Amino acid sequence: MAKRKGKISVETSGKRKTAIARATVRKGQGRVRVNSQPIHIMEPTLARRKALEPVQIAEAMGRLDDVDIAIDVQGGGQMGQVDAIRTAIARGLVKWNGGAVGEDEELRDEYLRFDRSLLVNDPRRKEPKHQMGRGARAKWQKSYR
Repeated sequence: MAKRKGKISVETSGKRKTAIARATVRKGQGRVRVNSQPIHIMEPTLARRKALEPVQIAEAMGRLDDVDIAIDVQGGGQMGQVDAIRTAIARGLVKWNGGAVGEDEELRDEYLRFDRSLLVNDPRRKEPKHQMGRGARAKWQKSYR
């Protein structure tokens, strides 16, 4: 068990497209809540399983020592929110377990090995619409007769 140097809670965030998730990690009974609802009732099942990946990795490594995680997420679509949630959870658990460089890099390294997007926000954004078309790439059809 890592020393926490008197931390009461840890605040982190994650982003994906226009979705923003803010996570608060604090001592508790191991509950994970998204927008004040248990994550275990999140639908569809694929989204729930993807959002719980960082929790399962930390649990397998013994780094999930009775913490409550509260996530507030807004904006974006369903899968964008799920990716933002998993980034916020992973960052929060790394920070909670003393994730400053040199202290407890084991959990951080395992997250990076599994999937880099667990700790790093995805910088891709929607390309803006251009003139002469319906979107960024599609153009109005041209007719010569």
